[in-house]
Amino acid sequence: MSDADLLNTVARWIDEAQRVVALTGAGISTDSGIPDFRGPQGVWTRNPAAEKLSTIQNYLADPEVRRAAWRGRLEHTAWTAKPNRGHEALVRLERRGKLHALITQNVDELHQIAGTDRDRVIEVHGTIRRVMCWRCGARSPMERTLARVRAGEDDPACLSCGGILKSDTISFGQALVPEVIDRAMQVAGEADLLLAIGSTLQVYPVAGAVPLASRAGARVVIVNAEPTAMDDVADALLRGSIGEILPAICG
Repeated sequence: MSDADLLNTVARWIDEAQRVVALTGAGISTDSGIPDFRGPQGVWTRNPAAEKLSTIQNYLADPEVRRAAWRGRLEHTAWTAKPNRGHEALVRLERRGKLHALITQNVDELHQIAGTDRDRVIEVHGTIRRVMCWRCGARSPMERTLARVRAGEDDPACLSCGGILKSDTISFGQALVPEVIDRAMQVAGEADLLLAIGSTLQVYPVAGAVPLASRAGARVVIVNAEPTAMDDVADALLRGSIGEILPAICG
């Protein structure tokens, strides 16, 4: 089957579907200027030490790790990034009444900024746009804490209890939120078509949503520039630019 025929086939599957679930990874945001992690030019591919520094144990134990993290947050590409054609295609899918839920491994909130209903977005790794206190659990907008960093605080503490602050994202060694994962698996089991987009599908438990959906009878379509760990589960593999493929299949 030619590439054009495959795109047309997947577009027809989406037309026929009633409950499309999208699972998105870092690859959907690279066209917005946010680098991925495990791709050929990924943050951790190019600098394996950066992955080790992203563990919660190091963050909590070492003030210098926290200071470096706050400097990095000031310069994070998410603050200037804009949604791209891939994000916008999923918004159109929702407006067509097709999008049952959107599970994302991303922390940039570009889906919500693009216009996807926040109630449909399941953020399995949290969001960089909030800060949380490790001690008391208080949460607040990230921008408030970044303003303190710009004003000279290199390791800002919680204003409520003095505890350690971090972005409201899941670090290595940090437990996922069970209710969030449960909801992600529930919607995957309800899908009649699952679109896995821009993810290597190596990180569990969220990668398990793909075979779960397949076993429940959903068609599985994987859209990614590189091979993934779940290619053998897919009913269709679409290789290439996400920003070109999604508009072609989502309508």
